[in-house]
Amino acid sequence: MTTVNARAVDPHEIGALIALVNENRLSEAERKARSLLPAHPDAGMLWKILSVALLRQGKDAIPAMRRTAELMPQDAEAHANLGAALKGGGLLTDALASLHRALTLEPNNVETLVDAADALRELGRSREAAPLYRRAIELEPRTLVAHNNLGNALLETGRHEDAIASYRRALDLKPDDAQVLFNLGNALRQAGLLDEAIAATRRALALEPTLSVAHNNLGLALAATGRREEAVGSYRRALQLKPNYVEALNNLGNALRDLGARREAVSAYLRAIELDPLVAESHWNLGNVLFEIRRIDDAAEEFRRALALQPAYAPAHVGLAAALRIQRRGSDAESSCRAALAIDPNSAEALCLLGELHADRGQFHEAEQLFRRAIEVNPDYPFALISTAMHRKMTRDDAPWLHRANALIAKGLPLGREIGLRYALGKYFDDVGQYEEAFAHYARANELTKRYGAAYDGAKLARRVDDIIRHFDGAFLRRSRPEASRSELPILVIGMPRSGTSLAEQILASHPEVFGAGEVKFWNQAYQAYQGADAAQAPSLLPGMAAEYLARLTAFADGARRVVDKMPANFLYAGLIHAALPNARIIHMRRHPIDTCLSIYFQNFFNMGPHANDLDDLAHYYGQYLRVTDHWRALLPASALLEVPYEALLDDQEGWTRRMLDFAGLPWDPRCLDFHRTDRAVITASKWQVRQRINKTSAGRWRHYEKFAGPLLHLAAAPLADHPPGAR
Repeated sequence: MTTVNARAVDPHEIGALIALVNENRLSEAERKARSLLPAHPDAGMLWKILSVALLRQGKDAIPAMRRTAELMPQDAEAHANLGAALKGGGLLTDALASLHRALTLEPNNVETLVDAADALRELGRSREAAPLYRRAIELEPRTLVAHNNLGNALLETGRHEDAIASYRRALDLKPDDAQVLFNLGNALRQAGLLDEAIAATRRALALEPTLSVAHNNLGLALAATGRREEAVGSYRRALQLKPNYVEALNNLGNALRDLGARREAVSAYLRAIELDPLVAESHWNLGNVLFEIRRIDDAAEEFRRALALQPAYAPAHVGLAAALRIQRRGSDAESSCRAALAIDPNSAEALCLLGELHADRGQFHEAEQLFRRAIEVNPDYPFALISTAMHRKMTRDDAPWLHRANALIAKGLPLGREIGLRYALGKYFDDVGQYEEAFAHYARANELTKRYGAAYDGAKLARRVDDIIRHFDGAFLRRSRPEASRSELPILVIGMPRSGTSLAEQILASHPEVFGAGEVKFWNQAYQAYQGADAAQAPSLLPGMAAEYLARLTAFADGARRVVDKMPANFLYAGLIHAALPNARIIHMRRHPIDTCLSIYFQNFFNMGPHANDLDDLAHYYGQYLRVTDHWRALLPASALLEVPYEALLDDQEGWTRRMLDFAGLPWDPRCLDFHRTDRAVITASKWQVRQRINKTSAGRWRHYEKFAGPLLHLAAAPLADHPPGAR
């Protein structure tokens, strides 16, 4: 039927139409073909000419092509043209059907082979695409697009070396093809050949400076070599060329985060989410940096958003688990870790975090097995090495650990990872008695931490202490407050960090009538609210503060008679706490000042101010701590404040344990002496120490570092206790 109709059209008119197309007089060819079709609706050649004229004008040619293929079912070119057009329109499954039909009729058509392979790749079927590209190359070895796209297919299936070889063959045909050079650079980067990747990508950019994706990938290669400042420049150039480039925004945020510019990273991630809120990775990245700047609730919400978009996103499950752990939801955190491992059994991040959760519960053997597994699956994952060192005493038999840690440092880690590993190296050398090497690593860790940009404002703290001492004076504390809460639920353990607050909590929480709630965030914000209120109205806030605080503790208590809040920094607010809760017990842990400050300096705290990273600042902070705690000691009644010297507790565990229990109004229970056996989660830096029996090795430790501790030495004159044993 098609043949009859085609003959029915005047051959001269067909020839004239073809001539118009060849002369690029496409609109004329379109008008002429359309004028003939009413009389010859089944003339396949007319439809074919019309489709070509439409296609070359950029108009929708697919309906005409479909009609052509229907009328000329044995015309391979008609099916090939339809397949190419459908592929261009994103109708990949239909495109592949047409292209396969064309290849059935004309199996050696190189262009159709490449189009069919491209469609397969776009459908995610790169393995099936590779043989079609190879067939095209066999038929026409100089087909550059086949070599290049075969490289793409091989790269997508993880065959990096074969992909590199394909791109190199393409470059043999056209050495100055910017796109192929870019692809080669991408393959080299994924193969870990970073210097070659940088060189190839720079060549691509020299040929095509406006190739935004090449600037982005150059940034990735630079970042992988530790040249993160240069990487930031490349990402910014990519974004100048393409401001809505979400991937480049995420990469920029990652590089800024690795350099310590966390708040700039937040801005980059927020911009990426604004442009495309449906990219799970953007929410995950934002969650990570929010977690690092201690916005835990916000971080958890971003991880949940990532998982709502991509439920099988293992890194987001790990991020959520980390946030849940800090929120003291250990069982939920473990569930999230296991969800990540169900998706990716070789997730070093999930294995390591699961190990931390075991360590929180004192299960250190199980934890170390998980850390070892994490190292096996990813030897370059530093947090598994860090966790290993932090949860047991290291020995010289750990030389393989030391070798691996030094090798990672030499690679040039992101800022946060190098800081953590430096602290771990410091602990290793401290454990084996090489104190100079230990201090060098601790000092380097603290100097690196300063790159995050937070600065200690000693004058501001001094003014706050002045205000506290002036406001919460003897007259204030002696004032009768009938409306104050009479609850005896809270036991607040205060003091400098690393002064034994975790040990005191663990001892108390070993009593069957006590629950250890960890560090409860409340009194800092309560103080700010109190100070911000009108002087006449501020006292009226106290009952509400007491009620809100008690509600938080009651949520933890599970029927316990006492709840321990061991937030060390509450030493600033003891007067406010006593005013709101006069029957609350406050236990002040006191340790040798230099031991205390060095222990802070040697610890990679999650929640600590910038004073922790400088010995001069630590000395100043400790001085302000002494000022305010001396004030409380002079004013608070013995029924409200008990001071416990850390070293005395080590010397006489039972005696001081009895005193703490008696002070808290609790009967003696011998389980408090076996505190290291108590089954409870501890997530502070002291979680390993509080699982060990009392020993005295931590007392006087500062002597090993005396020659480095110059700014702290004057603190040795600060008294550990102003009262003899048995007094407050």
